[in-house]
Amino acid sequence: MEYFPTIGLEVHAELSTRTKMFCGSLNDPEEHTPNVNICPVCLGYPGTLPIINKEAVKKVLTVGKALGGTLADFSEFDRKNYFYPDIPKGYQISQYKYPLVSGGNLAGVEITRVHLEEDTARSSHEKGDYSLVDFNRSGVALMELVTEPVIHSAEQAANFAKELQLLLRSLGASKANMEKGEMRVEANISVSKDKEIFGTKVEVKNLNSFRTVLRAIEYETARQIEVLEQGGSVVQETRGWDEGRQKTFSQRSKENAHDYRYFPDPDLPKLKISEVPEFQNITLPELPSEKRVRYDKDFGLKEEDREMYITTPAFSKLFEGAMAHLPKTAAALVSNYITSDIVGLLHTNDLGEIPESVEPKNFAKLMEMASEQKISSRAAKDILAEMFAQGGDPEKIAQEKGLLQKSDESELLTTVKKIIEENPQVVADYKAGKDAALQFLLGQGMKATRGSANPEVLKKLLAAELAK
Repeated sequence: MEYFPTIGLEVHAELSTRTKMFCGSLNDPEEHTPNVNICPVCLGYPGTLPIINKEAVKKVLTVGKALGGTLADFSEFDRKNYFYPDIPKGYQISQYKYPLVSGGNLAGVEITRVHLEEDTARSSHEKGDYSLVDFNRSGVALMELVTEPVIHSAEQAANFAKELQLLLRSLGASKANMEKGEMRVEANISVSKDKEIFGTKVEVKNLNSFRTVLRAIEYETARQIEVLEQGGSVVQETRGWDEGRQKTFSQRSKENAHDYRYFPDPDLPKLKISEVPEFQNITLPELPSEKRVRYDKDFGLKEEDREMYITTPAFSKLFEGAMAHLPKTAAALVSNYITSDIVGLLHTNDLGEIPESVEPKNFAKLMEMASEQKISSRAAKDILAEMFAQGGDPEKIAQEKGLLQKSDESELLTTVKKIIEENPQVVADYKAGKDAALQFLLGQGMKATRGSANPEVLKKLLAAELAK
């Protein structure tokens, strides 16, 4: 019997704001000392009053515009009531009935809503029979995006999460590092024998890597199918993911909206978006989807190269900076050197980013020299390594190291005659019909000129001399 999985995602992303959502405490995800970026507001002291962070609101509106969603004119914040040690007030300020963004689409997946709330504190359970709570994260601006239940495979869900991370980074809305908890994915999963009917929904929480998203959904889908095949019923619940055992486990029965007793927060004003100057005329940078189209149309790049530039701004900056000085026909050559040689030098030198010594203008000049065969491909690699180490003009480096390619036939003819004279047996083999002998002689010529000879000219001269 065939079963059809249906998946909806809820994604939380910490916004890259200077301060927290409702107070002036710093939002510093790199802070390792617990409980230093705190104040009476984010600790939930009685009598304190929250203030809305305009920067956070604008970032969510920007995300909404990029998604093609409907931006609200009226919005408000609500109290979501539940007790847990990492919620100091006994409620979380969130949005329920009036989210900032409704609708939209990303990577073919329809969006239900995007809203703002405050993050919880961070609990630590590694100290034996008690827990510790770090309130540095408490109150950090948190964006929540909810998709429609229109995803039908684990792979599609993981790809959506990757595309969302890329969009958030492109907009500067969030760093969205999953390994740091800055972006967390929750999946609502059900299976059914009928495409038109949803099965019982199970939520799997706090998936903190794309691989985990993929494996957790695959496992949970298979688990639900097995339950149904054995004649049982899937229980609506919240489950966690056990990374060690690679399986989901039951945490608690699933809450419904009425369990949280939402009501408008009386301490926060209603938001009228059109009346706030900072929320007007939101502009978008070039989006990843637009960049893919441009790279394909203008440069004809391979898909893997396009994705590398879209996901790694430093490589994109070098590529576009170099192409500003070159014709579009040079794109394939430039991209090949970046994706192979630049990446290789980064690994060899154990560097995380391209050094400033590799200036786009000089890199373009190096590519021009290589395409015009002023230098050999071997010389181009050696010059690039020198630029990587200490920068410099590639033409000057080539001159200083004697790497400029020699194409003067009269100058190379002396070398050709010497190579033929020193290798009589190879010459005899060539004249006996062994074409590989010519490649050996060509190699000897390149070696004698330390790679500076133009191989095409050298080959032509060798063939001419051997034909005599």
